[in-house]
Amino acid sequence: MQASEGVINQASASAHSTVDTLAGAADEAARKAKPAIDRVAAAAHDAVDKAASAAVPAAQWVSEQGESLVAMQKKLVGDTCKYISANPLKSVAIALAAGFILSRIIR
Repeated sequence: MQASEGVINQASASAHSTVDTLAGAADEAARKAKPAIDRVAAAAHDAVDKAASAAVPAAQWVSEQGESLVAMQKKLVGDTCKYISANPLKSVAIALAAGFILSRIIR
């Protein structure tokens, strides 16, 4: 019985030693990897900051162009309404001709 206890104690000590060695190796690997992880994280933050700073002027440009396009649309609709009011028969003829041509193209 004492011999089996000795074997168990020795196996337990060996297992503890192995676990301690593995834990130490994991700690060392984590310590060595931390600077690389920090550099990658800093590079990612820089990339996000650059993308955000580039997106702001682009969003402003799109907003400005959107307002310009809306104004142009309103002007074209107004001009078209005036033309149709001034030339109703000619407008109907143009619409019929455009419809006929489009139907030929679509077929």
